[in-house]
Amino acid sequence: MKQRRVRILVAKPGLDGHDRGAKVVARALRDAGFDVIYTGLHQTPEMIVESAVQEDADIIGLSILSGAHLTIFPEVLRLLKEKKAGHIKVFGGGIIPPEDVKKLKKSGVMEIFLPGASTDRIIQFVKENFQEKQR
Repeated sequence: MKQRRVRILVAKPGLDGHDRGAKVVARALRDAGFDVIYTGLHQTPEMIVESAVQEDADIIGLSILSGAHLTIFPEVLRLLKEKKAGHIKVFGGGIIPPEDVKKLKKSGVMEIFLPGASTDRIIQFVKENFQEKQR
């Protein structure tokens, strides 16, 4: 059986136009050997989930700085279930208060990386939680 690399879709939802962090994370994950798809700015939850399904992603990484994290993360999770793609896991990062991090994790978000988190830590998280897929 042939193995394939873990596929990660990195998305920048909402109206926030600051995508430098998302691009840094996407590049670091790619350089670490993962297949990475970066969707660009101003993505809706529907667009993100549709892209993840079409791209056969294993993980979605969301970067949110706009304060809409308690709306966007749950909507992405809901849409994944609705599309029968609940096997696609979600992590994220951005400016998110610690009390909201707990809420997001309880709702099904695997991990939240706050400002200052190193790309090495994000890479390690993916390596520890996702093995190469058997095809």
